[in-house]
Amino acid sequence: MAEAPDRYAVVGHPVSHSRSPEIHARFARQTGQAMEYGAMDLAPDEFEAGVRVFFAAGGRGLNVTLPHKEAAARLADALTPRAERAGAVNTLAAQPDGTVLGDNTDGAGLMRDLQVNLDVRVEGSRVLLVGAGGAARGVVAPLLAAAPGVLVLTNRTMERAEVLAADFQDIGPVVACPFEGLLDDFDLVINATSASLAGQRPALPDTAMSRATVAYDMMYGSKPSAFMDWAAERGARQVSDGLGMLVEQAAESFLLWRGVRPDTAPVLAALRESDA
Repeated sequence: MAEAPDRYAVVGHPVSHSRSPEIHARFARQTGQAMEYGAMDLAPDEFEAGVRVFFAAGGRGLNVTLPHKEAAARLADALTPRAERAGAVNTLAAQPDGTVLGDNTDGAGLMRDLQVNLDVRVEGSRVLLVGAGGAARGVVAPLLAAAPGVLVLTNRTMERAEVLAADFQDIGPVVACPFEGLLDDFDLVINATSASLAGQRPALPDTAMSRATVAYDMMYGSKPSAFMDWAAERGARQVSDGLGMLVEQAAESFLLWRGVRPDTAPVLAALRESDA
């Protein structure tokens, strides 16, 4: 009798839109891994208890999405260096000793999508990162490692952007600026807010976007987000959603869990084709 497959899942609130189950099912088939992958919708006040029940019942790993990434960092027994630096976790992994390790693969996923899949140059560029929550926290250090000319952080609640900038000032040129202070355009504008999930966009001034700008929404959906539509209307030279980032960060999680990194290109191509 065959052993039961190892159990994994994505946890968020909401989570019904997530394509992680489909992605990991494709990864498992490609690499011959015996695993099953589901979805858990947990409200913030249910998160810690739900995650502990999952691991106590033999679950092997979780991907963590909005709004739980900072809570996941507090729950983990130990953090990888990149998760500790971010103060946010998007991947939880059961360890042989029964503890839970927290990692953050968001930054690696974003940078691979930008630099490899989309051929976007970050070095020397003026980069605007919109948002200051767990999603933004996971990508600041990798963005700074790519040596932008400057990384500007903005957020509806300015205090959170200022705290985030202060947390990373030791590793690169990062500053905080309110929406109304964004008077010049940027080479790259990244939306790390959850506004797209509600059909909205951050209230950025039109001056932030020009025909030379690359616009990137870390969210994804069956149609362009309000942020992407706005960028296209402003004539941005390249507009992308976060599906490639999702696939790339998932591959990093898969590597942590299973010890093998799947080939992301055919998986991303299949997802794009299914959306066509």
